[in-house]
Amino acid sequence: MLERLVKSKERSQYGETFSQIPIHNQTKKTPVGIKLCKCSFCGEVFMDHSSFSRHLRSHATSKSCVYQECEEKPYKCRECGKAFKYRQSIRKHERIHTGEKPYRCKHCGKALSCFSYCRLHEKSHTGEKPYECKQCGKAFSCPTYFRKHERIHTGEKPYKCKQCGKAFSCHRSFRSHERGHSGEKPYECMKCGKAFSCPNYFQKHKRIHTGEKPYKCKQCGKAFLWPSYVRKHERIHSGEKPYECRPCGKAFSCRKSVQIHERRHSGEKPYECKKCGKALSSLTNLERHVMKHTGDGPYKCKDCGKVFNCPNYLQCHESTHSGEKPYECKGCGKAFSTPRSLENHERIHTRKKPHKCKECGKAFSFPCSLQKHERSHTGEKPYECKQCGKTFAYLSSIQKHERTHSGEKPYECKECGKAFIYLSNVQRHMIKHTGDGPYKCKECGKAFDCPSSLRTHERTHTGEKPYQCKSCSKAFTRPNSLRNHERTHT
Repeated sequence: MLERLVKSKERSQYGETFSQIPIHNQTKKTPVGIKLCKCSFCGEVFMDHSSFSRHLRSHATSKSCVYQECEEKPYKCRECGKAFKYRQSIRKHERIHTGEKPYRCKHCGKALSCFSYCRLHEKSHTGEKPYECKQCGKAFSCPTYFRKHERIHTGEKPYKCKQCGKAFSCHRSFRSHERGHSGEKPYECMKCGKAFSCPNYFQKHKRIHTGEKPYKCKQCGKAFLWPSYVRKHERIHSGEKPYECRPCGKAFSCRKSVQIHERRHSGEKPYECKKCGKALSSLTNLERHVMKHTGDGPYKCKDCGKVFNCPNYLQCHESTHSGEKPYECKGCGKAFSTPRSLENHERIHTRKKPHKCKECGKAFSFPCSLQKHERSHTGEKPYECKQCGKTFAYLSSIQKHERTHSGEKPYECKECGKAFIYLSNVQRHMIKHTGDGPYKCKECGKAFDCPSSLRTHERTHTGEKPYQCKSCSKAFTRPNSLRNHERTHT
């Protein structure tokens, strides 16, 4: 039996005193030659020294416990230079570089690099989950995962970054964060050369090359690269939303989603575009924004080749070719091609407009609508035409404008075959064939495809001319008529 002491240390500035705690480290050889560390307080067994050391802290009776450990790290990795205190630690680490996986699952034959990982994996076959949360009843196969989960309820974040003060509930997340400051990326992919600061991200990345998706949903059979992905997916079936926004109480199925959402309340926008300096609340939003400058995107339409930076935008666009509109409004029966379009439309009925402009107080149903509106105050025009240099405030505007250079006319009338640059033009043209439109004039019964066209037409009945020339006071019913007139003065 090996007895070690957790040395006492007194911090007079905090008024905390720690007594000596005896710890017995009982070890015995396993059949495969691995040393097991057994805790003499509770009898729990650990496969590696680091897990055992972390576990011992849970038995400390005071608020925190200071461990005096030797800072010497004599074992250095030849591949990346990382140093370790223990020989068994460097052996585990070297398997990341060599790809060696000496431990095989008895049930499915899957190979793993670490004995403790193999033991955990085997429990996924047996369904054994001996560690149950007293707060919510969720069960775990591994004590480490169980302790991590408990911190969701307690809010405990024992790992604090010395550089920026940010605290973490998980040691692995803390170590990955520290590498963000140092820039250290010890895990390099042999296929493409991409380097990673975290072994989890490195393992996940390798599956992109192999195509391996080992985690399957029990409900629908959909396969995923990573267990966190399958857990998120399973919440679609269960409807579980364990993460709640503190300011407004809105619930989310994913931790990252609630973090991004909370930035709406705090106004935090940590991601900045190097091209135009615009700040955004999430990395995904930044990546999409950058594509607006490059004019590139990963999602391509099979029919016309148009590229999009988001799968939702591609899905919405593809419906213009297919004409499919499976989502119907219960309020008025109007159909839409995407669930988001339906959700946007339903706010017309509820009149809910939670996003307000700070300049003029105008309210909007969606944050993207507010962002577009704010450009009318700032005069920002981030989209520049490569052909003529003309700038635009909106992505849709520059895309339409570029068709004047290319001559592209993607919208064709099914009745007569006439092609148009804009979707709105073909919709207006179709009314000539059908003689129908959703917006009808009460005076003469003439139909229009949009409310603005109806309002302009109604002025022919009322005689209203709201657009007045500043030079000669002549008035017009349409803004384009006024612009044409003003050219006669210049």
